[in-house]
Amino acid sequence: MSQQTFASRLRAAGSGPRATARVSSGRPPWMERPHWYGQGAKAAALAVLTVIVLYPFVLAIGTSLAGREELNANGGYVLLPKHPTLEAYRVILSGGVVTQAAVVSIFITLIGTALSLACTVLIAYGTSRPGTVLGKPILLLVLGTFLFAPGIIPTYLAVQQFQLLDTYASLILPVLLNAFNIVVVRSFFQSIPEELYDAARIDGAGEVTVLFRIVLPLSKAVLAVVGLFYAVGYWNSFFNAVLYLNDSGKFPIQVILRSYVLNGQSINAQAMGVHAIPPATSLQMAVLIIAIVPIFCVYPFLQKFFVKGVLTGAIKG
Repeated sequence: MSQQTFASRLRAAGSGPRATARVSSGRPPWMERPHWYGQGAKAAALAVLTVIVLYPFVLAIGTSLAGREELNANGGYVLLPKHPTLEAYRVILSGGVVTQAAVVSIFITLIGTALSLACTVLIAYGTSRPGTVLGKPILLLVLGTFLFAPGIIPTYLAVQQFQLLDTYASLILPVLLNAFNIVVVRSFFQSIPEELYDAARIDGAGEVTVLFRIVLPLSKAVLAVVGLFYAVGYWNSFFNAVLYLNDSGKFPIQVILRSYVLNGQSINAQAMGVHAIPPATSLQMAVLIIAIVPIFCVYPFLQKFFVKGVLTGAIKG
């Protein structure tokens, strides 16, 4: 077979219907067409995992909306209540205690996340650039927290020494920085091409201009992920509030909701205008829903950055 004949047959094979189908499907020419049983197995596995993940949430929502009769008839938990009621939510939210605690948690989460992100970016950027004064000692100090974590008593004494007891600052400053998040952001800053820094300096840009005009716009993904980590930590903060706060009016929502779960009967009796106390199980599930709804609403907006931010921040290059 001549070379010309072989080339003509190769062009004919590459322009046939199968080649056209491969190109239109977006698959490489060497990739086989997926089999129906493989696609079906993937769909079935995805469906099973979805049910496993969603079932507890649906069960919690259904139980929180169920009445006493339905709970007793179904053994204490209801997946789909026939006569849903919002009595458990009305009892929990009456009186303004939970509302005030929710405002406190939102305030701590917003302020704490903003401060944590700002300090993390500054430390990560400073330690990622060569020639930074005291850059290596600061980096070693940050990495040392992985090995030498402060205990409860030294941390409490430090908070007491700085007169932060019974203040909102005691819920933010002791957990302001996280070494893992600093390492992730620093690795991402180091993965930015050095040519961008050099071009900015040739144009006369200083370090502050480089940080805000070049580095931060390129770091939206990793900052969104790290911000989500900080926000979840502040929102779920419970132990520090119990340890450092004495004024119940300053308690975040996690402490108040814990009180409802453990002492729901006595607290509900104090609710205004409550004649019939909902079942304890309904109250506990309603507390659970109230606690997870804010983060659950924020996560979908940051989900698209999650995988990209973690991978690009953890792998250099």
